[in-house]
Amino acid sequence: MTLSPFRDETRDKLKHVSTATLSTLLFKRGLRNQFIQNIQPLGRKSENMVGPAFTLRYIPAREDLNGITVFQNPEHPQRKAVESAPAGCVMVFDSRKDARAASAGSILVTRLMTRGVVGVVTDGGFRDSPEIAEMAIHAYHQRPSAPTNLTLHQALDIDVPIGCGDVAVWPGDILVGDGEGVVVIPRAIVDEVASEAAEMTVFEDFVLERVQAGASIVGLYPATYQETKDAFAAWRREKAR
Repeated sequence: MTLSPFRDETRDKLKHVSTATLSTLLFKRGLRNQFIQNIQPLGRKSENMVGPAFTLRYIPAREDLNGITVFQNPEHPQRKAVESAPAGCVMVFDSRKDARAASAGSILVTRLMTRGVVGVVTDGGFRDSPEIAEMAIHAYHQRPSAPTNLTLHQALDIDVPIGCGDVAVWPGDILVGDGEGVVVIPRAIVDEVASEAAEMTVFEDFVLERVQAGASIVGLYPATYQETKDAFAAWRREKAR
């Protein structure tokens, strides 16, 4: 399938909206299961992680096929994925929701970062998590992992549909991550979702300001009263938003 270009305008909008807002808009479109479960961010970043998915799938390791020498092979799927992930993407690991073996560590994540990858997401764990938390790259995992990635996982497929935290992730889907977690947006609808999310964020800023001033949410959130709609329009003009 040929993917449409990921527009800079869309990327910029998604950097400043919440995953909660995006989840609501996806739910309105019938997509109920797009928020990756049981992962958390490593470190705090000033803006959202946004980028198309580049995937790596792990399967249960089999001892006769997954010894320490496999990493000497330059075509090993994990090594090949690190060296072929395109700049601007988010590397997503299907680690079967199992953090007992590391999906990657600080050296591989550093290599991804220097190659321009904007984020790493796993439903397993990363080793060297304190070091990764200090890096500029966005990172999300389930919990700190055991200090090896050989005991349970075996890297198999690159850039294929995967499951991550009970969410289906297709190559090219757009991942957005904030301080709460990561949501997956189908590529075909990302432009419209981003635009609606930006508008929804403006309205919610208006609502929050009113509620902080003591207003009732009845007729305000949602805006079922005409006076609310009129007040919002005036507020937008005043704030130039």
